[in-house]
Amino acid sequence: MANKYMDTDLLDRAIIFAVKAHHNSERRGKGFPYIVHPMEAVEIVATITPDQELLAAAALHDTIEDTDVTLEDIRREFGERVARLVEAESDQFKEGIPEEEDWHERKQAAIDRLHRASRDAKIVAMGDKLSNMRAIYRDYMTQGDALWQIFHVTDKASHEWHYRKLAESLCELNDTFAYKEFVELIDAVFPK
Repeated sequence: MANKYMDTDLLDRAIIFAVKAHHNSERRGKGFPYIVHPMEAVEIVATITPDQELLAAAALHDTIEDTDVTLEDIRREFGERVARLVEAESDQFKEGIPEEEDWHERKQAAIDRLHRASRDAKIVAMGDKLSNMRAIYRDYMTQGDALWQIFHVTDKASHEWHYRKLAESLCELNDTFAYKEFVELIDAVFPK
């Protein structure tokens, strides 16, 4: 039986681009290639929508934050909509300030941006945030509170604040399986 045809050219190019951008980088404290995370984000987004631009943005969501790729590179290669979605999902770092010093401020800004974001941007963010929460849950089940030591900010309460605020900002997606899983994992790692 033949598969139904689906034009995946944009997503295919985005995956190849992301693989090259994240080449030889490891997911912090995980012991596996970084590209696994964006690919999981793509899979999560695919449970919500077949929109190839959203899937491409999920594949590319960490390229401008964690590699030498610029927003203009994304815009040139994948168009304005994908570039806007990737930009919406990227932390804004301050030059010369260590990550742990402005962590709370950056996270609050990201939460505020996400709260105001379009549904499309929230879908891309859901792929990233659920992938992150799945990793945190797995590590928490094996390491307990020692897991917080791999982060720039090691205070568990700060991470709980961050993820609960993300859930509030993403509540527009509460009709999706991904959102429900996200909230369940937050409650499992940070029981009330």
